[in-house]
Amino acid sequence: MSAIRPYILAETNWKALKDAKFDLAILPWGATEAHNFHLPYATDVYESDYIAAASAKIAWERGVKVIVLPAMPFGVNTGQSDIYLDINLNPSTQLAILDDIVTVLNRQGIKKLMILNSHGGNDFKPLLREIGLRFQDMFICSSNWFQSMDKSKYFENPGDHADEMETSLMLYLKPELVLAKEYWGDGKEKKNTIKAFGEGWVWAERKWSQISKDTGVGNPIAATKEKGEAFFKDVTQKMGDFMYELAMADTKNLYK
Repeated sequence: MSAIRPYILAETNWKALKDAKFDLAILPWGATEAHNFHLPYATDVYESDYIAAASAKIAWERGVKVIVLPAMPFGVNTGQSDIYLDINLNPSTQLAILDDIVTVLNRQGIKKLMILNSHGGNDFKPLLREIGLRFQDMFICSSNWFQSMDKSKYFENPGDHADEMETSLMLYLKPELVLAKEYWGDGKEKKNTIKAFGEGWVWAERKWSQISKDTGVGNPIAATKEKGEAFFKDVTQKMGDFMYELAMADTKNLYK
C-alpha cells in the first residue's frame, strides 16, 4: 500500500497530478516563535500541518478533491522583535506571498482557497479584502482552528500561547519535542493597567517580553496527551466537514 497521501501536495507527484483537478486548496499558515520554555519554535507549524492533513483526509474520503499546500512556517511576530529568533513576516509581506499563491491557483483553475491559520498574530481579514478585489472569481476564506471549539470543555486553564491546549496537542502530535514537565513555565500574563484594553474595545499589540517571563500565556500544568488527542479529533472532524461543505458549495449562491 502506498504511503503517499494524494491530498498532500508535498507528497504527491506529477504522475498523479498531470490530469488532476481539485475543488479546494488548503494553505496551512503557522509561525516560528518561542512557546514557553518547553515547546518547539515550530509548534504552530506542526499544528497547522497535522490539522490540515487530518481534516483534508476526512473531506477526501467523503469524495471531494482537496489539496493541502505546504505549510507557511513564518507569521506576523512584530510584538516579539526582541525574542531571540522569533521570525517575523510583516503583513505586507504576507500579502505579497498570498497574492502570488492566489495568482497560481486562479490561473490553474482552482477557484477556492482556505487558509488554515495556526497563529494568533496572523490576521488575514484585511489581506483577503484586498486580494478579493483583484480576484473576484476566487473564493478565499481564512479559519482559526483554535477558535473552532469551546476549549473549556477540554481544558482547565485558559490561555492563548503555549498553554494547556497547545501543550496537550504537542504531547499528542510530537511528544518527542516537548521538554519534561519540570521545565514548563507557568505562562503567567501581565495585564495592561489601562482598563479599556481589558474590556476588549481598545486594542494595542502586546510587547511579549513585557507581558510574559517565559513567553507563554496560560498555565500548561494540567496538559495531557489524552486531552490533546480528544481535542485534535474533534477539531479535525469539524474542519473536515467544513472542507467538504465548502468544496461542494456553489460560492456564487451562498446566501438565501
